[in-house]
Amino acid sequence: MADQQSKAGRTMRIVLVASLALNLAVAGLAIGAVTSGKLRDGPPRSFDLGLGPVARALSPEDRREVARALRRARPANDFDIRVQFSRLIGAVRADPFSVDTLRSLMAEQSQMSEQLRFNAQEVLIDHLASMTVQERNEFADRLVDELSRLRERGHHKSRD
Repeated sequence: MADQQSKAGRTMRIVLVASLALNLAVAGLAIGAVTSGKLRDGPPRSFDLGLGPVARALSPEDRREVARALRRARPANDFDIRVQFSRLIGAVRADPFSVDTLRSLMAEQSQMSEQLRFNAQEVLIDHLASMTVQERNEFADRLVDELSRLRERGHHKSRD
């Protein structure tokens, strides 16, 4: 019985660590792409930051402008993915293992991701507010198309 609980605890730790690692990697890629300035030459193909089809409905020029605004805002300039992974590895290797430390690291990462998403929303709202009625209507048409494509691929199933 104790052996089963030990295995269950170990499995839970592995799942938590894998989840945190994946979240950190995604956040790091998004933050790095936006803040590095490497997206200047074209629209950021991976620009999403939690905005999903809304970000994909932007025209290439709009994506460039929003990405530039995000770089100027430096939404996560104090977020260093290497430091986060170093802290994660230290927490996982610690003996005794501290669930509270791991929870704290995951909460910190979640807060940073949420702040990045919020900043992206604010920049997008400001950008949409600067558009003409015609530009907003064109954006809305692209958003409808994007949502239709999602539905066709089965990402949004009906609840009927």
